[in-house]
Amino acid sequence: MDKISLCPACSACPEVVMEGDTVRIGETGNIVTLKKAEWNVLVDVIKSGKVGKV
Repeated sequence: MDKISLCPACSACPEVVMEGDTVRIGETGNIVTLKKAEWNVLVDVIKSGKVGKV
């Protein structure tokens, strides 16, 4: 299991957890779960520049 905090400065912020065939993003009570293929689509869209900062 790999965990990445969206705010490395503290432990209260949402994290990305990659485990098995799923990727969970969020925090307790507010989590979205993606399959690996869905995660890869998200990464590709971001890298392509189709989605950027808001």
